[in-house]
Amino acid sequence: MTHAVGFIGLGTIGEPMAATLLRAGFSLTICGHCHVAPVERLQAQGAQVVANPKEVAEKSQMVIICVPDAPQVEEVCLGEHGIIHAARPDLMVVDCSTIAPTASRRIAAALREKLVYMLDAPVSGGPERAASGDLAIMVGGESESFYHALPVLKALGKNVTRVGPNGMGEVVKLANNTIAGLLMVAIAEAMTMAVKAGGDAAVIRDVVMQSAGANFLLDQWLKDRMLKDSYEPGFATALMQKDLGAALETARSLGVPMMMTGLAYQLYELAEGQGYGREDYWAISKLYQDAADVTIATGKPRKPAEVA
Repeated sequence: MTHAVGFIGLGTIGEPMAATLLRAGFSLTICGHCHVAPVERLQAQGAQVVANPKEVAEKSQMVIICVPDAPQVEEVCLGEHGIIHAARPDLMVVDCSTIAPTASRRIAAALREKLVYMLDAPVSGGPERAASGDLAIMVGGESESFYHALPVLKALGKNVTRVGPNGMGEVVKLANNTIAGLLMVAIAEAMTMAVKAGGDAAVIRDVVMQSAGANFLLDQWLKDRMLKDSYEPGFATALMQKDLGAALETARSLGVPMMMTGLAYQLYELAEGQGYGREDYWAISKLYQDAADVTIATGKPRKPAEVA
């Protein structure tokens, strides 16, 4: 089993993942972050803090990356102070970021030239499941590397599946997020219409969950987001927009039409332009609620009543 693990990228998902590894008994090394607080919290839990990704790699048998997009993954792996400068045959990289498959394969190939093997292992489940070690993890890469990394991945997720060679983890994650992103738009439209017509959102949700429209988002997340009119940071609207863009880029390279995804991408772009980019991607529903002047959670108008 790999005991010395490095972790780079301590954001909304990364920090609880790193804390889960500490609770599981792994030795953890982290490096500086754009926000100091996550580093300090993890250090208080036993993580060792170093200056940069190269130093993380020097102290680790496996380095896990969880950053927003391909440029950050490339900087962490191949930059001036990147992991590649600590390359050795017993080092492995596991990238849990969601990026375009083409970028993932290119970075993996550059590391392989230095005998460092990389798995693309994007995760799904949000901060709550990251904190409990219940993530779904879809993994692309060589089978030998996958089985070597499996003890660490199983500490992070209940459902860990190798889906093919390098890049296929990203393909499957983009498929997942395409479904989730489009489904969120459908939920927003349907719930806004039903509540504007006089329906009670909680009742509608319960009925749909017993019908053909039942789905994971309605079951697990609606109660804590839309039914509370709360859109606190979780999986950010801006990140969903980024992932849909990566899906469209991948589809173009394959000659696959994705008309609905293109429309959804524009809606998430509009939501980001409205200032909802940092909020959970359920905030896409606010476009519909604002336009219809109804609050899904309460049935009340969103605009203040005009004074006569």
